[in-house]
Amino acid sequence: MYKIAALITMWLALFPAWNPQNEEVQDCYRRCRVSPQNDPELQRQEIVNLEREAARAIQQSDGTYFRRVYSEEFTGTLSRGEPVNKTGFINAVQSSAIKYEAFNVSDIKVRIYRVTAVATCRWSARILFKSHLVGSQMRAIHIYVNGGSGWRVIAGQESPLPPYMPQAL
Repeated sequence: MYKIAALITMWLALFPAWNPQNEEVQDCYRRCRVSPQNDPELQRQEIVNLEREAARAIQQSDGTYFRRVYSEEFTGTLSRGEPVNKTGFINAVQSSAIKYEAFNVSDIKVRIYRVTAVATCRWSARILFKSHLVGSQMRAIHIYVNGGSGWRVIAGQESPLPPYMPQAL
């Protein structure tokens, strides 16, 4: 009987430290539950880095990035309204019709929804088109899904911003 009374007394004495309303305890629980792979801020930064890498790949007309990150089921719409799949998008990136002098991404916003992410951004380009240097801007949206092999783009759409100029993408 004395053992039970001693255990109850110890439990009552230690109970405030285990109170889930305690802010320190709650913070500890959050850190333990959220592994680095499930950390929304790390995931958001990974998507931002992928968007920046895509801009570099477009400037260099390099389809390697898109073969690696874009899903086989990718479907998208180019800035001129043309629907494309993964192969069509890679062909547009590697097109020799338009030469990108510069291609920058800015205003990147990412929303994470469990295993899905939506990224929006502005693409700014300096294009060499028929011996003329032309500036152009587009809004882009990309839908990512996080599967067993990392983030993959499954859908995208680019929309030109005025003034409208010819685009490969």
